[in-house]
Amino acid sequence: MKLSLQELIDALRDKVEKYLEGIDASLHPYDIAEDLLELRDEGEKLYLDELSKLPQELQAHVMIELPRHCHEEIVEYFTPSELASLANTLDTDDAAELLRNIEEVDEKIAQEVLESLPHKDRENLQTLIAYDEYEAGAYMQTELFSAFIDEQVGDSIRRLKRLKAQKELDSVYQVYVVTRNRKYLGSIPLEDLILLGPNVNYKELVKDGVNTISVKASDDIHDVVEVASKYDMGVIPVTDAKGKLLGRITSDDIYDIIEERATGQLYNLAGVNEDAEQEESLFHIGKYRAYWLGINLITAIAASVVIGLFDATLQSLVALAVLMPIVASMGGNAGTQTLTVTVRQMALGDISSEDAKETILKEVYLALMNGLIFAVAIGIIAWIWFSMPLLGVVIAASMVINIITAGFFGSLIPLLLQKADIDPAVGSSVLLTTVTDIVGFFSFLGLATIILL
Repeated sequence: MKLSLQELIDALRDKVEKYLEGIDASLHPYDIAEDLLELRDEGEKLYLDELSKLPQELQAHVMIELPRHCHEEIVEYFTPSELASLANTLDTDDAAELLRNIEEVDEKIAQEVLESLPHKDRENLQTLIAYDEYEAGAYMQTELFSAFIDEQVGDSIRRLKRLKAQKELDSVYQVYVVTRNRKYLGSIPLEDLILLGPNVNYKELVKDGVNTISVKASDDIHDVVEVASKYDMGVIPVTDAKGKLLGRITSDDIYDIIEERATGQLYNLAGVNEDAEQEESLFHIGKYRAYWLGINLITAIAASVVIGLFDATLQSLVALAVLMPIVASMGGNAGTQTLTVTVRQMALGDISSEDAKETILKEVYLALMNGLIFAVAIGIIAWIWFSMPLLGVVIAASMVINIITAGFFGSLIPLLLQKADIDPAVGSSVLLTTVTDIVGFFSFLGLATIILL
């Protein structure tokens, strides 16, 4: 049952109160953002008014959780100085994200927000937002707990306590050991420090071996995700080209990137644009979908042209028209299986251009195996159905040809797109469907013309 407007407002305020008083530990700014979005459906001003009533720190965190399309309204409602104050309450990675969202709406206002920040914070955020969207530095948080190689554990712990008391650090799990010129040497879990005496020197700990895995700020963010996955790291230190420690990428950003990447691949395989789908305008959403549907129409016409070449064959034997969709459908499904597996393995880094030959051969062997099994099955069915043994031979041979083709091109197309620096998920399905339809129809009707007529 849909809640009334007042019930929506009461539910939102109740969650805010429970969150602020710590009554419900499971509550997160995301939950409050979801309630605000429900209120937004009732009226834009209503939800903005409720958002503005939230305490500043919570307000900033809720803003980050709101979808990007909401930031246009936020930029119009809040002044640059108010947005700057909100950005100042966030960790640097979240503040940089907020600024990027504002910049997408209005670059001039984003610049005003930056200029309203204290000098040190402004320089820090300018550095972060200067990174490309796909670089690790764009997701970096500069707040971290580090210790010098010649420092004692006790001194660093006392400094950590001060930083925590001043709320300058959050979610500390590691201490990053550096030289006096900030060169990164390795990380030590915070829990290990608790077991050590205060007079232990970090130099002794580094001698015993520490985790030295890090990424560079210029690395592709998807490579960072692979590092996190391979080495089971929730937080990854980031350095510059010379090995100087710059910051860290935290688990929440890693999870967001994984989710965005998987979602993007699903959208692209379906010929749908992720950014377009977030638009509120049905025209913009429909325009992008129409683009790929238009391409699909052209490829479908190409397949129909192939069928038209054999119109005499079809007229002389109606059974061909009945069985023809089976060949195309089986080839299409087999190709989709290969395509999905190949694209996903490429995204995870399990397949590279060096593995192309082995990948294609593997998929062709699998296609041959399945093709033979289902060719025998459909051959027997066609024979019994239409009492024509040779018709069974034709459809069986055609199915083997089309499924092998699907396996070959289902693995080859994404590999070729990757080599051409094109996202393998974009357009692969349309190209593959075209190939399997044309090969399926041509082989089936061509063999029927040769063998049956």
